[in-house]
Parts: sequence; structure tokens; C-alpha cells
Amino acid sequence: MKIDVAGLTHVGMKRNHNEDNFLLLPEQQLFVVADGMGGHSSGEIASKIAVEELSEFFSMTGKDHEATWPYKMDKTRNYDENRLATGIKLANVRIFEKASSEQRFRGMGTTIVTLHFAGASAYIGHVGDSRVYFFRKGFLRQITEDHSLLNDYLKAKKLTPEEIEAFPHKNVIVRALGMKDTVQVDVTRVDPMDGDVFLLCSDGLSGMVTDPQIQEVLTRHADLDAACSTLIEMANAHGGTDNVTCVLTRFHP
Repeated sequence: MKIDVAGLTHVGMKRNHNEDNFLLLPEQQLFVVADGMGGHSSGEIASKIAVEELSEFFSMTGKDHEATWPYKMDKTRNYDENRLATGIKLANVRIFEKASSEQRFRGMGTTIVTLHFAGASAYIGHVGDSRVYFFRKGFLRQITEDHSLLNDYLKAKKLTPEEIEAFPHKNVIVRALGMKDTVQVDVTRVDPMDGDVFLLCSDGLSGMVTDPQIQEVLTRHADLDAACSTLIEMANAHGGTDNVTCVLTRFHP
């Protein structure tokens, strides 16, 4: 297996600091984007803890398959699904503990999207409204489901495009790391084909660049670094109201 990868983050056009973090850990075939939230610099701290905990857990378990895990295996999931979910749950606890330890960190948290290649499969784990997309033969589709108030409304009843545009709480997420001492992690398995591309991004990208526009960029740019740069430039050109982070991987068996 060979994985091509590129990653880039930008503060955007409206913010004065970047609360996004991303991780490229090719030796463990692990890739992560985290979008922090909280007052002052605490969002940046939360997203940094998330990527560091995932990196540490995967590096440790990659070297020692007999290492003791902090959580029991979920029998409904295979080893790789459990490994990914456990790493995210561990990051959640670390952020929650940090947020509980000092007043200035109260309320901090982060979204997270993760992609892990193992064997012939790709595993996507996520919490929050950062996204993973899947691009195959010119067509893009979203794999993750936003854990947001808007998405809950969309599932509960049909909203018109005008109602969606006017929805007053678009940025409210209903699930994130650090909100509680436990967290529900969604894990999805995909069987990739040669040349498939996965996009991990914060909502600073998905909120500014439409899915058809993302699809057009990935169709036009075979070079992943160029595609990352173009997507971030587009997000900023469309307003850049948030930090924007993009990680692209291409799978070769």
C-alpha cells in the first residue's frame, strides 16, 4: 500500500489566530483534522491535544500490539475500528480533564475527523462537523454526517433552501471532544480502489466552498499539494470567515 498525502492550514481572512490542527502520520497510515473551539487560545489547545493524543496512541499501539488500552474492545467493531475509536475517546478524556482543571480552559473543545488505512480498508472516525469526503472517478461524496443542530433539523423535517440559509444556529454543534467525559464516536469503513482520494477538512472549507466546487478542483488538480492550496485559496476568496484546514490522501494498493 502507498498513500500520497498533502496537508495545509490557514488562519482565514477574519480570525487573528488559528484554532485548527492537523496530523499526518504516514508510518501509521493515520491522518487527522481537528477544529478547536473556546475562548482566547483554548480552542487551539484542545485541537492540539487531540492530534497529539491520536499520534501518541497510534505510535504506541503500532509498536506494541499487546499494549493495554484504556477502554474495553467493542465486540461489534473489528480491531482497527476499535483502535480508531479508542484513540478518539482517549483524546476526549484528555481535553475534558484539561478543561476541568483551570477556569480559563472551561468550555473548550474540538471537532475531529480521522482517516486510517489498514489492510485493504479505510476507516473514518469522527465527532463534530468537520468532514471527510470521498472522491472516485470524478465524483465526490460526503462520508461523515455533521453532528450539528442544523443537520438535526434537516433530519427531523425538510427545510427549504431559504430556511437553511436563514437558520440562526448554523455553527452550533451537538457533539464534540471535551464537552463530556465520554463521547460517542462514529466509525465508517470504506473499501478504496486505486487512485481514490479522501479529503479531510474543517468547516472553514466546507462552509465556504460548495461540494460541486470541491469536486471540480479535485478533477482539475491531480497534484494533491496544488489541490490543497487551491481549495484554501477558494475558501478565503469566498470570505474566509473561519480557519480553514485541508488534508488530502490518495490510495494506491
